[in-house]
Amino acid sequence: MKVVVQRSKEAQVSVAGEVIGHIEQGLMLLVGITHEDTEEDARYLADKISGLRIFEDEQEKMNFSVKDIGGGILSVSQFTLYGDCRKGRRPNFMAAARPEQAEALYEKFNELLRGHGLHVETGAFGEMMDVSFTNWGPVTLIVDSKA
Repeated sequence: MKVVVQRSKEAQVSVAGEVIGHIEQGLMLLVGITHEDTEEDARYLADKISGLRIFEDEQEKMNFSVKDIGGGILSVSQFTLYGDCRKGRRPNFMAAARPEQAEALYEKFNELLRGHGLHVETGAFGEMMDVSFTNWGPVTLIVDSKA
């Protein structure tokens, strides 16, 4: 599993012009799942991300997690994170998990984040979505369960 973590002042996701998920300050997550990912990958990433200290304290040091600041999470499935662009000009998405496997693991990941006491909003799996957010810093990290 691979997650792009972006510190955000606000974020929202819409489907067909209707806002279906919105947070104020917190984390915007783009979540990619590949074939060999398991619940252990989801658990590792939920634990890592919930405690990731990327919010600043009074001395402007990154010492606080999203939980510490009372922030929310907007989690959006993103199969294109496993797009292979090495050959040709069109990405190959063969490394992305099939939708039925990916959706179950994506839902489990979000459930595990909620288990850490976090407020989690989501996109709509498999739908065309419009995602907007204000990247705060900017701070963007890639967290991979296989690295």
